[in-house]
Amino acid sequence: MSENNNKNPMMPRGGSRKPNFQGWIVALLIAAILGITFFNKSSAVREISQKRFERMVKDKEVADVIVVNDRIAEVSLTQQAAQSPKYRNMFADKPYFGTNHGPHFQFQIASAESFKKDLDQLQQGVADNEKVDLKFESRNDIGSMISTWGFLIVMILAMYFLLGRMSGAGGPGGQIFNIGKSKAALFDAENKVRITFNDVAGLDEAKEEIKEIVDYLKNPTKFTKLGAKIPKGALLIGPPGTGKTLLAKAVAGEAGVPFFSLSGSDFVEMFVGVGAARVRDLFKQAKEKAPCIIFIDEIDAVGRSRGRGAMPGANDERENTLNSLLVEMDGFATDSGIIILAATNRPDVLDSALQRPGRFDRQISIDKPDIIGREAIFRVHLKPITLAADVDPKELAAQTPGFAGAEIANVCNEAALIAARSDKESVGMDDFQDAMDRVIGGLEKKNKIISPEEKEIVAYHEAGHAVTGWFLEFADPLVKVTIVPRGVAALGYAQYLPREQYLYRTEQLMDEMCMALGGRAAEDLIFGKVSTGALSDLERITKLAYSMVTMYGMNDKIGNVSFYDSKQSDYAFNKPYSEETAKHIDEEVRKIVDIAYTRTKDMLTDKREALEIIAKELLSKEILYQNDLVRLIGKRPFERETVYQAYKNRGVAEEVKEEIGKEAKPEETEPQETTLPI
Repeated sequence: MSENNNKNPMMPRGGSRKPNFQGWIVALLIAAILGITFFNKSSAVREISQKRFERMVKDKEVADVIVVNDRIAEVSLTQQAAQSPKYRNMFADKPYFGTNHGPHFQFQIASAESFKKDLDQLQQGVADNEKVDLKFESRNDIGSMISTWGFLIVMILAMYFLLGRMSGAGGPGGQIFNIGKSKAALFDAENKVRITFNDVAGLDEAKEEIKEIVDYLKNPTKFTKLGAKIPKGALLIGPPGTGKTLLAKAVAGEAGVPFFSLSGSDFVEMFVGVGAARVRDLFKQAKEKAPCIIFIDEIDAVGRSRGRGAMPGANDERENTLNSLLVEMDGFATDSGIIILAATNRPDVLDSALQRPGRFDRQISIDKPDIIGREAIFRVHLKPITLAADVDPKELAAQTPGFAGAEIANVCNEAALIAARSDKESVGMDDFQDAMDRVIGGLEKKNKIISPEEKEIVAYHEAGHAVTGWFLEFADPLVKVTIVPRGVAALGYAQYLPREQYLYRTEQLMDEMCMALGGRAAEDLIFGKVSTGALSDLERITKLAYSMVTMYGMNDKIGNVSFYDSKQSDYAFNKPYSEETAKHIDEEVRKIVDIAYTRTKDMLTDKREALEIIAKELLSKEILYQNDLVRLIGKRPFERETVYQAYKNRGVAEEVKEEIGKEAKPEETEPQETTLPI
């Protein structure tokens, strides 16, 4: 099979499904019943009275009469009468009348003997060769039976067919008796997955962990001869879009062994016991195909903690399925060659028995990539795109902090679409900037009508964010500020370039809160009133202030305590602190926010001239970049290297170091004898 015939690498069973013979048989039966019903001879027969029949006999229009079961007389016309306009008009709604040699009419009779006497009396004096041919038959008319019972038969067959389809189970025809069969898609040598580890970027540590499993499947003796046992399972944990499923596909492409792929929701069914039966059937198939890999995506659908939210005495089908999964994972031998991979972005809800060693021995964390990982991901997704000379993957990686792999792929695709809409020959850096705006802020609302008063409020609001961040030491460097409306409710936004940072001090969090409050403080300072435009800012600083007090222990009055629960249990009815402590928490949060707001407003009062300059420039140009702020209000007093500058300078330094090392490397010479002092 050529590669072009298998465009979809994850297409089940050799790129095409097996023909559903049961469905074809049912369809043919229904078509046959409808055809027999439609083309049945009796469907062309007209009912007439016996007097009409007697006139037809006198007019010599009847060729023969068949008496059926001593109660029905079927009348066939002569060929000359059938071609006459009188009868052709009578059967105009029957297109096949001309090829129908009879019967054409029928009527009820009292008995066969009385009808024969009446017919003989009617034909007295007629020559024998001109008399109507009379026959008697006893029959069971299948066509009539189908015409009568055909609708019921069709309904029964249709219900049988639909029940088989609705069962949703694997196996031939999807019959309802196969509902307990596993729904896993099998990928083997016939339909190999085309994705490899080369297609996965930015996950170097996770790939190293996974490669060991692949190496074991390819060469198990390398490990077993030293007494090592391969892990039974690996749990991939990470936020959505970070590449968990992609990494599992790469394992399927690299391992060269049968690969069973299914979702956690495939075990869940409305029927009791179906989930457990599917688990048993899955492992039965896996043992037959061993060595192999089982991949369960979104395992939290079936692996949630038992007992959480269950009603006392209730039979929880999901728990039964999980119990069966736990038994099967712990039941097969370590040398059976069955390895389980699972992925979830909700590890906090998984049952502890599912995560213990012996089931999922390894938990591989797949976080959002750093700047190095983002550059590698950009390089993968930029390969099929025609790029302009100004596109720098390092700069793109620096301008997309916090982006997951799926979001980076979306940015690349959006940039290509934007360039295509503008009829460009290649995709430039400006297209990527527009794509990032599209992903971060939403679709630009070009036709949105904003009054001059609202536009002025938005301009001063965004200028407040820009000026506050510009003169705060620990604020992130500004990239762009705009008052172009985007998304559902965003009338403008300021974009910053966060550092690759994992630990924050109190003064850094306070500067971040002040920067978020810059818009509200600017409105209050300039107009003496506030608007609803600071909703997202207030939500952000409130969460940040409560986190400082209740999670990170950054408040002197509350102390070095944390009320954070890593297992995300419900505090709705059992808070881990008293009402008095809750009151103190609210007071301290309010105090922190008030301090940040007062500090922000004082700063903007001192820098009001800069605020006015930037707001007026925004009203004029609508978009300002970092260079524009340097031109308008001078350089930032706390100038530091941005992440991009540091990353780029480090790369240049490494290249220079490598070149210097090459130049300083001595040439190879013949060894010389040396005399050591005694």
